[in-house]
Amino acid sequence: MTTPPPTTLHPPLKATPQVAFHRTELTVILGLYGRMVAAGEWRDYGISSLREVAVFSVFRRTAENPIYRIEKRPKLRNKQGLYAVIGMDGQVLKRGHDLKTVLRVLERKLIRAVE
Repeated sequence: MTTPPPTTLHPPLKATPQVAFHRTELTVILGLYGRMVAAGEWRDYGISSLREVAVFSVFRRTAENPIYRIEKRPKLRNKQGLYAVIGMDGQVLKRGHDLKTVLRVLERKLIRAVE
């Protein structure tokens, strides 16, 4: 007589895929972040990897709302562009397919800060 296989109470959960920044993308973003910290404009950051979007949030002070959000949305790859820079008020400052091009909107602020 054989024993039946053990039953599980819950089926195994499938891992939900998350969107994340690739190493090369983070290198570009953190390069800009370092320059802005050196200029005294930015102080802290946070990274969120969600199901449909990856977000790099930039803070002037730790306890505040982010002053900028750099978002990666793969679903918009063939439409408006994979990357977007969003301001504190939720306004899209720049959107596009190339991360370096999209981040130029923030580099302009660096030039003004140094002058």
